[in-house]
Amino acid sequence: MLYLIYQKRKLSKLKEKFFQQNGGLILLQKLSGRENTSQTAQLFTEEQLKKATNNFDESLIIGKGGFGTVFKGFLADNRIVAIKKSKIVDESQKEQFINEVIVLSQINHRNVVRLLGCCLEREVPLLVYEFVTNGTLFDFIHTERKVNNETWKTRLRIAAEAAGALAYLHSAASVPIIHRDVKTANILLDDTYTAKVSDFGASRLVPLDQTEIATMVQGTFGYLDPEYMLTSQLTEKSDVYSFGVVLVELLTGEKPHSFGKPEEKRSLANHFLSCLKEDRLFDVLQAGIMNEECWEIRSDKME
Repeated sequence: MLYLIYQKRKLSKLKEKFFQQNGGLILLQKLSGRENTSQTAQLFTEEQLKKATNNFDESLIIGKGGFGTVFKGFLADNRIVAIKKSKIVDESQKEQFINEVIVLSQINHRNVVRLLGCCLEREVPLLVYEFVTNGTLFDFIHTERKVNNETWKTRLRIAAEAAGALAYLHSAASVPIIHRDVKTANILLDDTYTAKVSDFGASRLVPLDQTEIATMVQGTFGYLDPEYMLTSQLTEKSDVYSFGVVLVELLTGEKPHSFGKPEEKRSLANHFLSCLKEDRLFDVLQAGIMNEECWEIRSDKME
């Protein structure tokens, strides 16, 4: 019994140490000063999230990426959530991490996945998001190969919703946010195929008096802004370029980079621009994506 009591106290002290290391005291201080507490981040215990994921059972993994693993979780109040275990701990970014938790938890935009809270009792913090049911836009494009008029209308709507979410993050959020990893795998779809921009693991908050941030280049190959890659100067335009690749992916049904193709076709963005300059745009659109109305418009222009 004495040994068990000792181990329990030791674990409690370790959790308290991690809580402080991860900026828990700063977060509590900022949360206590907020007038509207209905949308602020909830602090979850490690035990709550272990129970929600059956001790992070691998069968509940719903996504893996460069910044962490995402589990489906079931909270005690019957809410279904997505719990992200990050891979990276950066001691120098504690306060920025806390600011990001607070800002993202208050974003009330229907096309941004809502951050519900976090757990700071572990060496690497856990983030808790709303659960989105219908997979990613990447899966929608590359798995559901059937193309028809309804699918095309859905793609247009998804593109407009994702664009609106990015515009909100850049211009309307209380502190502007550059996503930094815009791609189809980070746009989730709910049961009505409504777009939800997700995964802010690489995001950066932009001070109101700045338009760009010098930072180490991060993102996903094929979506990265060439200017950002050359200069390491992160701006809103970096997100806009990446979103442009998403639009091309929606139009062509092709992946952003394919090593198995001829060199001139490996980069989807470059190949698309080349076809556009040579007036061969219709040659790269996904087969079946054009309906009769589109063909009539094209015929009129050719005449």
